[in-house]
Amino acid sequence: MKVAACYIRVSTDDQLEYSPDSQLEKIREYAARNDYVLLDDNIFIEDEGVSGRKASKRHEFQRMINMAKSKPKPFDVIIVWKFSRFARNREDSIVYKSMLRKQLGIEVVSVSENIGDDKMSVITEAIIEAMDEYYSINLGEEVKRGMTERAKRGEWNSIAPFGYKLVDGKLEIVPEQAEIIKDVFTKYVNGWGQKRIAVWLNSVGVKSNRGGLIENRTIDYWINNPCYIGYTRWTPTGRTRRNFNNPDSLVVKGQHEPIISPELWEKAQKRCHEIKSKYVKNRQDANGSAFSLSGIIRCDNCGATLTRTNKATIYMQCSNYNRGTCTVSHFAKVNEIELLLYSTIKSDLESGKFKLERAQTANESKSNKTTLASQIERIEGKLERIRQAYENGIDTIEEYKANKQRVTAELDELKKRAAEVGENQNTNEPTPSERSIFAKKYLDVLDYLIDPATSNEDKNRLLKEFVKSATYNKAEKKLSVIYLL
Repeated sequence: MKVAACYIRVSTDDQLEYSPDSQLEKIREYAARNDYVLLDDNIFIEDEGVSGRKASKRHEFQRMINMAKSKPKPFDVIIVWKFSRFARNREDSIVYKSMLRKQLGIEVVSVSENIGDDKMSVITEAIIEAMDEYYSINLGEEVKRGMTERAKRGEWNSIAPFGYKLVDGKLEIVPEQAEIIKDVFTKYVNGWGQKRIAVWLNSVGVKSNRGGLIENRTIDYWINNPCYIGYTRWTPTGRTRRNFNNPDSLVVKGQHEPIISPELWEKAQKRCHEIKSKYVKNRQDANGSAFSLSGIIRCDNCGATLTRTNKATIYMQCSNYNRGTCTVSHFAKVNEIELLLYSTIKSDLESGKFKLERAQTANESKSNKTTLASQIERIEGKLERIRQAYENGIDTIEEYKANKQRVTAELDELKKRAAEVGENQNTNEPTPSERSIFAKKYLDVLDYLIDPATSNEDKNRLLKEFVKSATYNKAEKKLSVIYLL
């Protein structure tokens, strides 16, 4: 008897017809008819509404593929309700099916599309996949066309911006947020910078609509959002990428009430244009020179990476401080931090007292923790659906108790495994011999790093080979380095 896995995904257009539970029920029946053993650990259910167009964005799909690569082979076949559940992109479908079949000996079969196993099945499967991709592309075009028509009528297509809420698809003002927007515009035209405004808002506890901190780019977006003077902006060709004057954007009189006056808007736009014109005129070559410390030095206050203040400067600063979300400045010269890093590495490796991690172990631990967290969240959602089924009279009290007991046991097991991952993630420590070899190897490369003839690209590549991160404490002029084996 062969072992099976199943992959379940519900797209937004198929949600009612192909619910996760109904797909799983049909897949279980198919597995039983064909003498497959379907274990609970081999059931992969994507969050509802996740698009099938790109496999890289489907967490459960990637988890299934990673498990399929395990030795020994964990299952012999992957069962899906329809091939379109596996992939709606022919390139993804060909790549993953070929890899599964040729390298791992795992087939992908469809419950509702039985294509057989003769040579004609190759053509049949290709036709089905082409039709699925056409349907997906056509659906996307129809949705975009509909949203463009709504935009032309001044209707709102996206989530509500700060200052508004959506009520029956229409924007309504949130009074307390509207006052904040007015304050932002007023302070901006009176000379406050975007970063200063962001720091002020964060200091008084204002959060974005998504619950995050306010950044200077948030203020930039607000200042350039015509929604606040009663207009809608919609770009059919895609996101504006902060190009607020994108010629493809439709700016139309909206059906909602404005928050600020046209006069205040014009003053803000004038100041914004003056500042950006001055920056573009005076900035140095954007390509600049390569950055030897790129992605390595971190802020000891918030953990963000220190970056150059622009691509040609000799100074670096905490990236979150630049955005207005970190309150501690780490402004310093690049060459001073670079020399401090080299001296710290030399001292650490010579003394033998340094923190060393296995790169692969750290990554695997993070992956396992993320995967288990996703599974726990999914099972908790299943418990909620079981409760709702009982409350709505779909399940009897006996069915409810049995389902709850089964799912609760599964949830407890997952939580136990998650706790074990947390406890054991540091058990695979490098041996004394490995530490000694590591120290000798990278002490020998310090001369190469210090050599002025070594390019910044080579320095950065080499540093990332054995330095995971270096946390900078400006007050003490000190770096704490974590190394990678």
